[in-house]
Amino acid sequence: MPLTYRDLKTLEEFAQVVELERVIWGPAYDEVVPVPILAVTVLRGGVLIGAVEPSRPSASASASASASTGDAERLIGFVYSLPGIKDGKPMQWSHMLGVVDEYRNAGAGRELKLLQRERTLAMGLDLVEWTYDPMQAMNAHLNFAKLGVVVEEYEENVYGESSSPLHRGNPTDRFVAQWWVRAPHVERRIAAARPIALRTDEIANAQSVNRIEANGEWLESVDVDLSMESRRLLVHIPTGFTDMLARNPELALAWRICTRAIFTTYFERGYKAVDFMLDRANRRGSYLLARD
Repeated sequence: MPLTYRDLKTLEEFAQVVELERVIWGPAYDEVVPVPILAVTVLRGGVLIGAVEPSRPSASASASASASTGDAERLIGFVYSLPGIKDGKPMQWSHMLGVVDEYRNAGAGRELKLLQRERTLAMGLDLVEWTYDPMQAMNAHLNFAKLGVVVEEYEENVYGESSSPLHRGNPTDRFVAQWWVRAPHVERRIAAARPIALRTDEIANAQSVNRIEANGEWLESVDVDLSMESRRLLVHIPTGFTDMLARNPELALAWRICTRAIFTTYFERGYKAVDFMLDRANRRGSYLLARD
């Protein structure tokens, strides 16, 4: 069914967002943004947009898997940002983007981000930032290939130990994504019908910081080199990190420590992550790092 999108403004809608937070991040998740915080931030410059689907008569079995917004519709996703200050200038800090599993590949997340961008532009602002796990390849694909973010900041265990089953005790290391919403490269990414392919020479001239090697059903990182000086570098990660967290947490932790060393080392030396290439067939993706 076609989705509709709207700004969420009432206490009842805020309560539905809280319910949906627990659905998406797990019933044991105790770090939800509560109704009072949603209410005051929306009142003073926050952005809260919901994705809504008309209810289906046969959806009783899945009714518990999303928050209901009434008899005729259900909330299946939302994006939430709050006002922030960076370098003395106002911006938006995007704290949460969540979509129920059945709509993860339906474009709802991208549409919510584009609407967030519209609200940000209407405020006269230039920047939206958020954190995301650099090991989540599908999130990286959305953020870089479809939205046009850049990253130059890596935060170690920024949220501490999380109660969400999605994190499985792994340190909450995060990229800080910078989305310069007026930038020409952002507009090009948004306008493109499919991810923009990099020039062949950009990839051909990029050296690989690490190599991915198969180890049974899993992929591991080998041959890491933290001393490279090439203008462009590639950092390879596997897809399916959430599954790895659940089924092979030791390997997931090894990947975390390995990529932490890579990104912190090269960011400190002036590199930025400027793109991400997803290779679904080979269960991997690659960050492109560049230095001016």
